[in-house]
Amino acid sequence: MQRKGILYVISAPSGAGKSTLCRELLDIFPELRHSVSFTTRKPRVGEVEGKDYFFVSREEFMQMVAEGGFAEWAEVHGNFYGTAIKTLRECCESGVDLILDIDCQGAAQLKEKQVDGVNIFILPPSFRELRHRLEGRNTDSPEVIARRIENAVAEIRESRWYDYIVVNDVFSRAVEDLKSIVEAERCRVSVVLQTLPPEFRINE
Repeated sequence: MQRKGILYVISAPSGAGKSTLCRELLDIFPELRHSVSFTTRKPRVGEVEGKDYFFVSREEFMQMVAEGGFAEWAEVHGNFYGTAIKTLRECCESGVDLILDIDCQGAAQLKEKQVDGVNIFILPPSFRELRHRLEGRNTDSPEVIARRIENAVAEIRESRWYDYIVVNDVFSRAVEDLKSIVEAERCRVSVVLQTLPPEFRINE
């Protein structure tokens, strides 16, 4: 019997190391799939269309909003981001576990809509380290970095309603924490029951 796919919703302030941790998790669990979001921001160096994001114009994005094509969408740092309903539905029905790397606004929308998911928040060890990581990117102006730090304060407050918090201080330890969460969620009674043969009717 095939179980439904598990949705892992992962959020963090910009610069906390979320994307790097997600890539590491995909290497550990190659059967996991990364949900590719739509965005109106310009690609960064090294980003690939259809792999990192679907890069679209504001007009295209708002057309999808009008058509009800997004499970969640939000404006972050002046750009729009959204997750297609079709992506979530297909993975759930096919039994594929999905990593959804989104901001707090998007995660809150999914929770409000009662979309089943495991909500994980990545924390930096300190604001000083967060600033250091943002400056080390060499991609943002001082004004943008200041805005990201300011936004991080509000985003971190939202972590209280997530299911798990992982502090990305020592990278290898944060990876192990995420690995443990994935493995534990796959052993939940509600998940295992979906795969048991008929003679194990322990849910009746």
